[in-house]
Amino acid sequence: MDWPALRFDWNHARAFLATAEEGSLSAAARALGITQPTLGRQVAALEQEMRVVLFERVGRGLRLTPGGAALRDQLRGMAEAATRFSRTAAGQSESIEGSIRITSTDVYAAHLLPPIILALRARHPGIAVEIVAENAPTDLLRREADIAIRNYASTQPELVVRRLRDDVGNFYATPEYLRALGEPQDAAGTARGQFIGFAPREAMAAAMQARGFALTPAHFPIISANHLVQWEYVKRGAGIGLMTEAVGDAEPRVRRVLPAAPGIRFPVYLAAHRELHASRRMRIVFDLLAEALGAPPMDARQG
Repeated sequence: MDWPALRFDWNHARAFLATAEEGSLSAAARALGITQPTLGRQVAALEQEMRVVLFERVGRGLRLTPGGAALRDQLRGMAEAATRFSRTAAGQSESIEGSIRITSTDVYAAHLLPPIILALRARHPGIAVEIVAENAPTDLLRREADIAIRNYASTQPELVVRRLRDDVGNFYATPEYLRALGEPQDAAGTARGQFIGFAPREAMAAAMQARGFALTPAHFPIISANHLVQWEYVKRGAGIGLMTEAVGDAEPRVRRVLPAAPGIRFPVYLAAHRELHASRRMRIVFDLLAEALGAPPMDARQG
């Protein structure tokens, strides 16, 4: 190892890499949790240490110089190695105290996780939990979360993935809304109504058409990336919406649109970092989630 060649501060290098990746000093400062002036000083210090100009100012923005681009590419490998080092160190910890970040869809976070997390906290009060309610994929490898509850299988070899069960979704609407539609008995009858869904409307319409519903983008006058927001509009009689049975059947203000039709089945997976899964704290949370979510939810209509 050429120790004398290692003449730069890693914090300065990290500040530069974050600025290069995020595109601005302000965004990089937010990502690192430091002030913008501090970040600017660290980037300037790296330029002095490496004797190279890293950025050019273009208007109010920044543009990498050729030398800065070359260093950025080298530092990416170092950052990945540092991330692996952090995960390995965390994975060796046998402490049952500390923080765990769990990501899931907003519906699961609001309706399925609370009793599980309360049980976890009752057994292990030293474990602090952060819930990341996000319908878009969360990058576990970049430590955006420690454990993920997903409806798709993660394929990265660095992750531990367990399939738990299949969940089931159905379409719901208020009784008043369905009466106004003439109590539809099949998919064709629902085309007289309106649906609440995700963007883009074209993709929603295509997905519904694949399931035998003659819908167009015009059938989706209200869309939202947040499923809980969609559900609130359904409960207020704005249209028909899809919801997991555990939540939909328990809501007294709505009922299934086509009760005789089979529900839409989708898998539930649990994923975690391979390194972190080796820690006692991670095993406790992972195994508790697997146990609690592994069995199909009890049909709320059975009491």
